[in-house]
This record gives sequence, C-alpha cells and structure tokens, in this order.
Amino acid sequence: MKSSPVARRILALIGVLLGASLLLAGCTTPSGGAGGDQPVILNVGATTEPTGLDPATTTGAGTPFALLYNVYETLVRINDQGEIKPLLARSWEVSPDGMTYTFTLEPGARFASGSPVDAKAVIASFERTRDGAQTTGVLKSQMARIAEMREIDPHQVGITLTEPSHQWLYDITQAAGIVYDLGASTDLNATPAGSGPYVFVSHEVGSSIALKRNDKYWGTGPRIDEVNFRYYSDANAMVTAMLSGQLDIVSNLTVPTALDQFSDTSRYNLLEGTTNGEVVLGMNQANPALADVRVRQAINYAIDRKAVMDGAWGGKGTLIGSMVPPTDPWYEDLSKTYPYDPEKAKALLAEAGQAAGLKLRLRVPTLPYGPPISQIVTAQLRDVGIEVQVEELEFANWIESVYRQKDYDLTVVAHVEPWDLAAFANPDYYWNYKNDQFTSLLKQADLGTSTDERNATLKQAAKLLADDAAADWLFLLPNIVITTTEVSGVAANTTGLSFDLTHVATSR
Repeated sequence: MKSSPVARRILALIGVLLGASLLLAGCTTPSGGAGGDQPVILNVGATTEPTGLDPATTTGAGTPFALLYNVYETLVRINDQGEIKPLLARSWEVSPDGMTYTFTLEPGARFASGSPVDAKAVIASFERTRDGAQTTGVLKSQMARIAEMREIDPHQVGITLTEPSHQWLYDITQAAGIVYDLGASTDLNATPAGSGPYVFVSHEVGSSIALKRNDKYWGTGPRIDEVNFRYYSDANAMVTAMLSGQLDIVSNLTVPTALDQFSDTSRYNLLEGTTNGEVVLGMNQANPALADVRVRQAINYAIDRKAVMDGAWGGKGTLIGSMVPPTDPWYEDLSKTYPYDPEKAKALLAEAGQAAGLKLRLRVPTLPYGPPISQIVTAQLRDVGIEVQVEELEFANWIESVYRQKDYDLTVVAHVEPWDLAAFANPDYYWNYKNDQFTSLLKQADLGTSTDERNATLKQAAKLLADDAAADWLFLLPNIVITTTEVSGVAANTTGLSFDLTHVATSR
C-alpha cells in the first residue's frame, strides 16, 4: 500500500463557517445505548448548513461537513493527523510510473440499502462525478485526471490516470471520491444514499439535518442512534443553546470570547486543535490596479494581521503568510514576509501611481468572521489612502456574485479543504491569479519526485506565492470544539471537510 503527501491542485471552497437561519428548538439527549430501548440522540450545533445535498453538484463545505464519512464514504480517507487511511478500500497500490492505482475493496462493504460496494459501484460513481453535466468545476477538474477504469474482479478496481499524480489520491479522500448508491436514489440532492454508519432522514432548510444509525453498517457500528445537525446564523445563539442544554456539541466555536462560559470542567470538555481554514483576503487580479504586484504588496504591508486576528477572532488562530497550514509537511512560517508597515505601503502605492484615489469594493459573506474582519481591514487600508466600500452578502449571494461571477475587488473567506495551495494554479479561479512559475513548481511536485524533493518544491512554491502577494493570508482558523462531558470520540483537529461522527459516543 502506497500513499504520499502532496499539494492539492484545485481549491475546494468554502469556509467552515457557512451562514444558516437561527434555530432555538430545545432537545435533550435520553439515556440508553445505541440500539437499546431508549435512543441515544446527539445534537450538534453548526453554522455550515448545506445549500444542497448532492456533494457532486453542490458548491460549499456544508454538504461534506454533515454527510462525508457519516452518510457517504470514500475508498480512502483522512484521519485527524492528516494521514491517508483505508476505508472502502482495504489497500491500494500505485504502479511504478505513477499512472495506475489498484484498489482492493472491503469484501463485506455494503450500502445502507444492502447492495454491495463493488468495483462496478466505484466505477459508476467516479464516472458520474467526472462526466456529470452538473458536477462542480472543482470536482470535475479533479476527476478529469481519470483516463480509464476497469473492474479487475468484483472487489478490485484499476484506475489509470492521464498522467502521474500523487495528489489525486488526496483528492478522492474528499467529495470527489464519494461512492454513491446510484441504485437506491434517483435524486441524490433530495435523498442522499451511501454506505456510511448513518443514513439520511431529513433536511429542514434553515433549521436542521437529521441522520439515524445505519443498522446494516458493514463496519463497526456507530454508538449514536440519532444525530441532529442544528444550524445557527448567530454564533451567540449557539453558545446560549449549548449552555442551556439544547446541544451536546458546538462543532466549531466562532466566538472565542465565549470560552470562559465553558470553564466548568464538570460540564464541558474543550478541544482546541488546528484546521485547514486559511482566512484569505482575496484580490481580484482582473482589476488592473490589483494586477500590479506593488499594489498587492502595499495591501499586505498595510494590514496588521495580528490585530485582525485579535479583533475578529479573540486572538485565537495562527499567522501563516501563505496557503499552507502547519500540519502540512511543506509548511514554513512565512507570516513575516510582509510585516505591518503603513509607510512602506504608502511608498509602494505611490510607486504604482496609486498614491491617492484608489477605491476598492470589499464584498464579504455574512459569516461570523466576515463583517468584523471587513471593519478592521477597511480602517487599516484607509490609513494608507485606499478607500474601501464594504458590502455584506448572504453566503448564497456571495457564491453567485463573487465566486462565480467574480464581481468584486477584495473579499474575505476561509478556504478549508486540505492541501489547497494549488488553488492559485487555476487561472480561472475567482482570484484571476496566474503565475507560470508557480504552476510549474506544482506540476514538478506532483510528478513522481521523492517525498523530500516534493516537500522542498512545495515550500518553494509557497514562498513564491507569498513573495508575489497573490493574496493576504490573514490567519489560520483554530478548531475550537465544545462538548458535554458525556461525549467522547470527537477529534481535536480538522484536517478535511467532514465533521466525522464515526467514533463519537455518549455515556448518557
């Protein structure tokens, strides 16, 4: 079995913290064990409501947050240390030329419907993602690497790529690699159907998603009978719900100033870990001013990132300086590439002919970090002579206007998919950034060099991206999870897009 770390080629959007409507419905967790007389119910507070239920056709992190590894499974998965591990595939091999992956499937794996997860199911699912007319651009690009798939036998599938790629294995740990039960549901956007430890029950838009235990699960069965993801647009309301006993878990605390309210260790567990959530001040380089590296560098010098992190996120998080979190093996601290220096910013703006009168539109989603960051950034840019007009957008509108139509100058959003350095290698992405040297380095890293050489090349690419001020990386989101003391099995680190409930249990 072979696996190796590598940068992602195309970024999958969107921040861990998506908007949703307020819910204050009360619910308690009865005692008893999974499968016992009284159901074990787990209520999870979240802000990541899906905008659709089909991971192949829905943009955003909300869908895999609730469904990946819970309802849907992949051949291989990412654990909380960022390592690739077997899931539906018990093992895999890569040909010496790096072109062909051979997966040996778990022979007992079954969908919740009882149908086998076999080579045919894998091939049909990958074809659907690769060739589907409604597949999102990111997933279609990732799966376009597949040249040929063949059933070796019912429990073994061979996949040949168009060119050698180490990172493709990482791609299929996320939504691109989901194996769907295509025989069980004609509309996966209405009724998700997979092989995971839970099955989908319902989605009350603006309120909740309900899952229940898959009693036919092929692996070690879950210890929870019913799970409710309850969505909150107001982070303080979610804190209140947790304090009043309506929730068992706050999946990611977005108001770090509220931490003191959970200091009673007889009632609450606090988990603090890392995420892949780079909070990026994106710059639309279709704007001629922002296409000038001196203007981008000036913006980097003008912003005090520590003040942004302190003011918007209670000082929690990590300053990074490029599109690489510390959990990646090619990470190095680039946070001091552009130290806070307003005078240097003014000088660069003058050199670029933008000493006065530069006006930019900052369009941010109404996520917990968006409005507070926009206020701080606007004030700091005004200090160096850049006038910023702020517009706050509901997340669905942000997706359409900023992400799809690229109608903006500046924006702020957290990018959370692992190994997303390569987002900047896509010239059609919403940043409109293009750097042939950067793209060449990523290609070199993906084509079969040794691990040490690959990591060194990716470090070089990250440094180039930072020097070129392709964006301003404000900070890396922390993972702050609150649970009741009865709950166990929640991972501290978030290394992928899923809030994985596979090993979560409660003593109630």
